[in-house]
Amino acid sequence: MHRAFVFAGVVLVSVMAQAADTHPFSVQDMLAMDRISDPQVSPDGRWVAFTVSATDMDANKRRTDLYVADVRGTETRRLTRDPAADTNPRWAADGRTLYFLSTRSGSQQVWQMDLQGGEPSQITHEPLDVENLEIAPGGKGLVFSMAVFPNVTPQETASQVEERSKAKSSGRLYDRVFVRHWDAWSDGTRNHVFAYALPAGPARDLMPAMDADCPSRPFGGSEEFVVSPDGAKVVFSTRDVGREEPWSTNFDLYEVAFAGGAPKKLTTSPAWDTQPRFSPDGKTLAYLAMDRPGFEADRFHYVLRNVATGAERSVDLRVGAGPRGDRSPSEFTWSPDGRELWSCADHLGQHPIFATDVASGRTRLVVASGTTLAPRALAGGRILYGMHSLQGPTELYAVAARGGAATRVTHLNDARVAAARFGKSEQYTFTGAHGDSVYAYFVYPTDFEPSRKYPLAFLVHGGPQGSFGNDFHYRWNPQAYAGAGYAVLMVDFHGSTGYGQDFTDAIRNDWGGAPYEDLMKGLDDALDRFECIDRDRIGALGASYGGYMINWIAGNTDRFKTLVNHDGTFDERMAYFDTEELWFPEWEHGGTPWQNPEAYAKHNPVTRVDRWKTPMLVVHGAKDFRVVETQGLATFNALQRRGIPSKLLYFPDENHWVLKPQNSKLWHETVIGWLDQWLKGSATAAR
Repeated sequence: MHRAFVFAGVVLVSVMAQAADTHPFSVQDMLAMDRISDPQVSPDGRWVAFTVSATDMDANKRRTDLYVADVRGTETRRLTRDPAADTNPRWAADGRTLYFLSTRSGSQQVWQMDLQGGEPSQITHEPLDVENLEIAPGGKGLVFSMAVFPNVTPQETASQVEERSKAKSSGRLYDRVFVRHWDAWSDGTRNHVFAYALPAGPARDLMPAMDADCPSRPFGGSEEFVVSPDGAKVVFSTRDVGREEPWSTNFDLYEVAFAGGAPKKLTTSPAWDTQPRFSPDGKTLAYLAMDRPGFEADRFHYVLRNVATGAERSVDLRVGAGPRGDRSPSEFTWSPDGRELWSCADHLGQHPIFATDVASGRTRLVVASGTTLAPRALAGGRILYGMHSLQGPTELYAVAARGGAATRVTHLNDARVAAARFGKSEQYTFTGAHGDSVYAYFVYPTDFEPSRKYPLAFLVHGGPQGSFGNDFHYRWNPQAYAGAGYAVLMVDFHGSTGYGQDFTDAIRNDWGGAPYEDLMKGLDDALDRFECIDRDRIGALGASYGGYMINWIAGNTDRFKTLVNHDGTFDERMAYFDTEELWFPEWEHGGTPWQNPEAYAKHNPVTRVDRWKTPMLVVHGAKDFRVVETQGLATFNALQRRGIPSKLLYFPDENHWVLKPQNSKLWHETVIGWLDQWLKGSATAAR
């Protein structure tokens, strides 16, 4: 089956523009874009405050400032220009005061500013950094998190940390895992939720005795807690499972009085419960829940809990009948009248906004294309949201909740987008493994000429429960390859999200099976479909699971002229013992290596190193505790020992991602240079 859909995206200049003042998109353009995040609508619905981060190449970091825009799109103002990091804007009830987090006093604390004039003033003076700020309804108090030792005050925590820093020895003694997580070594502290009564506190730990994190590390935020509309209660999500934490996804909801007390456990499911949200009238608590323990990529559904009785009912996010019609909301909010839930979810290579009727469960699309984020309620039945696509970075938009044309609220990157020439993107389907319809994107080279043949960059996404969709990616942006003269292919193989949970589940115990088949069939289909591809000049690139797949490809086919492996596993068995979140390999491979050794051996790249022939660039970061650096070093050792042309790009200061601007620039220059060497240079002819 072949169906094609073409997306122009939000772009202010034709992809074929040849004006002298424009240029093909490059990593410099990607790094130059202002990144909008955390939009917050004012109480009167007229303004939106948000964070903007911008690249400072000289300082080799991104700086963050606060902006405010009229939701009609008529005015945008920059509020802060301090060298410190200003983030997390939250409106006071008066609609003219903005609370925010800032490092301008050294540590990160809560500050406030009057938008009608005056200098910002510091509100909190805590001995620890304050994170994840929220405002209690009515503006009577703040809720935020700090990293403390359980049953220890912030002051005592700060003192203990200071004492440790003075020790002459450097050894760390652990009696349980996590020993380290993502990119940081455990120091015994836990993120706890604190309530702070305005105007002067004090900060009260709402979970003092809990050996648990809220927000969860390393990526949780204030979406994991909420204050009731009357300001009396706080509901939060955490995993309070002790030593089982590294192999458990059992997050539960707890309720505690804003004034403090013993938290009360609200949910008992052994799987993941998160993102509590009170209805506008405070009578219903909605949250997202998974059904299967130990599985981080299970489908979320809504649970609606009667606050008075505790009775619960589930509501699914469905876009159609059949096994591929279910969707998993990633973030959501209530409509102002409490009749609908507005959410974002992966859907057929897009990440749209859906509206789900609370009473009937019926779901409709509000915004159909692009990658949307952070839906917020506006006056008059409208929704404010962020959106980015293959044709440009995040800007803010507003749309009627019943659908219709969206209006632009911000235009921060218009000039930068207009200065770069983008490749046109086309989405289509083909028949993959098991006879299933599989979606793919093809991005044409910038300044495409139909009469020419182009080398192909075949990108393989990570996860593996992820998607290469209609989004503006800051690490794997296909436009960076299109701008360098490459056609780009991206296939959402079995295991990808947005095509029904059965499709996502299909990768379990089959990492090198159906996904590999999808990729090879997808490449065959693209070669037949797009005559512009040069069959003799194809390279494959991937990171994380995509890096694993590059190693698997190396042992199963020599159809590629070159490969790029970023943070990919080399030996699945050893990768289990190396990593930190043990629930992940235990789910993916059906148990531990001693319980199910066959699963870890089934599609293990290390077993096929004797077949490797293809030149490969290996990239790895020393602070990657998810897929540890020895996996990359082992890959490079194998390539070198077999005499295969290869290079290693090693970052001693990066984790599973490459985040520092200068490192990102080097990464892109090295990766595209490697592709050029093998797909455009003399090395291709030599082979």
